[in-house]
This record gives sequence, structure tokens and C-alpha cells, in this order.
Amino acid sequence: MSTSAAPAPVLAPGVLVSAAPAESPTLAREDQAATAMNVPWNVVVWDDPVNLMSYVVYVFRAHFGYSDAKARTLMLEVHHRGRSIVFTGSLEEAEAHVSSLHGYGLWATYEKAGEN
Repeated sequence: MSTSAAPAPVLAPGVLVSAAPAESPTLAREDQAATAMNVPWNVVVWDDPVNLMSYVVYVFRAHFGYSDAKARTLMLEVHHRGRSIVFTGSLEEAEAHVSSLHGYGLWATYEKAGEN
């Protein structure tokens, strides 16, 4: 019984061969997306020259269900510091809150928690 090995491939000069499996770009993107989904995200409301302070308090109470005291504290932070983190949660929640706050006429964005 004769065993013959397949002939070794002929490679061009400068070609590297690895026994390690190649990582799929699609899988890498999916891993990055999954990581982004698991990272907490902040919803930031920014100071603007248009909305009254009482209206901002109303929005925080109506949209988030915050108490009057918490809504006022957040509004004052927006007013004095120029911004306030009003919610932290998943990316999907942050995107939804930002969209809703835009509907109320507030300036809002989202960012990864810890990057501010």
C-alpha cells in the first residue's frame, strides 16, 4: 500500500501562509456591534437658547417619569454646565430617547458612557 502526499502548493515570493483560520470581516463587525450593544450609553441634553427651564422640567417629568426634584436638578445642570446626562442604558434605548427628546424640541445626543 502506497501513501502519497498531495504535492505542496507553489507560492509566489512574498506570499505568507498561516495555519490559523482567517477571521471573517463580517464576524469581526458583528463582534464589534455586539460589544457596542452591551456598552452603556448616555443620553445628553444640551443647553439651548430656545426652551424655557419650566418646559425642560416638564419634558423630563413627562418623558422619563422623573420626580419634580430630579427633573429640576437635571434642568439646572443643563442650564449651568451646558449639558446633563439624563439617562444611561442600552444603545437602542438611548437612540429612542434622543429621538423622542428631539420631538419635544430639545437638543439631545447619545455617547458611550465614560467617554465624556
